[in-house]
Amino acid sequence: MVERIKLSENLEFSEIVYGMWRVGDDADTSPAHIQAKIEACLAQNITTIDQADIYGGYEAEELLGNCFASAPGLREKLEIVTKCDIVAPIGRYSDRRVKYYDTSRKHIVSSVEHSLRLMKIEQIDLLLIHRPDPFMDHGETGKALDEMIASGKVKAVGVSNFKPHDWSLLSSAMTSKLVTNQIEISLTAPDAFTNGDIAYLQERNIPPMAWSPLGGGGLFDGSNQELIKVINDVAARYETDVASVAVAWLLAHPASIIPVMGTNRLERIATFSKATEIEMDRQTWFELYTAAIGKEVP
Repeated sequence: MVERIKLSENLEFSEIVYGMWRVGDDADTSPAHIQAKIEACLAQNITTIDQADIYGGYEAEELLGNCFASAPGLREKLEIVTKCDIVAPIGRYSDRRVKYYDTSRKHIVSSVEHSLRLMKIEQIDLLLIHRPDPFMDHGETGKALDEMIASGKVKAVGVSNFKPHDWSLLSSAMTSKLVTNQIEISLTAPDAFTNGDIAYLQERNIPPMAWSPLGGGGLFDGSNQELIKVINDVAARYETDVASVAVAWLLAHPASIIPVMGTNRLERIATFSKATEIEMDRQTWFELYTAAIGKEVP
């Protein structure tokens, strides 16, 4: 059973999130097919959808908006996450000379307006700053994020790929609270458990979101034979599949990690909740962690 996780007083997510960063890569991007993916999530109590302005060359949000336009009432069943600040010389920014980050008030406001219009919604449930901006004026950025919440266009704000010092800098200029940091966490990228990223959030009771929880396919491509062997052994023990074990490993952690699952295969989407059926004990968790880091813990 997919449970709920509280991020703030007015915002709850499903403990597994459906990520739409590849939605534009599907051979079928029709509203009906996208709705079928969302309905497959809803059937499992997965209600949170992860987007970003840059996904699909700045086109993925519009694909979701087309779905909402053809299925009245669907949006009200969901929580919508989107992101901004990456400006790449493609799509609506094809005239730019270089890829860069923009956390200026002007860009944040413009991005929010674009996202609302493209997704055909009146409020973004969670807006994330997508990447740390080395040119950020934290006072301007923080004030802009507070303004987006005060305007009602955004319910809550957070960040993605931030280090603790980036988080502290931005939050120091805000009256609103940052509610999550979406970072890379998986069996193929376990560093967040020891480099302070998760500890910083856990200390503050802030649930992290985990992008690429299956390691971008690294659990299936044969690049780490020992890890693959161990995870297959654990999957056999639980009579389940490798992907479910990898997600259950994240869900078992006391930091309330929220995996963001991205796939276009309807049959795979329909199995997301299998991970919640696995009750992973500490020894199994460390069995997988040992394989992930490639050595016995000290």
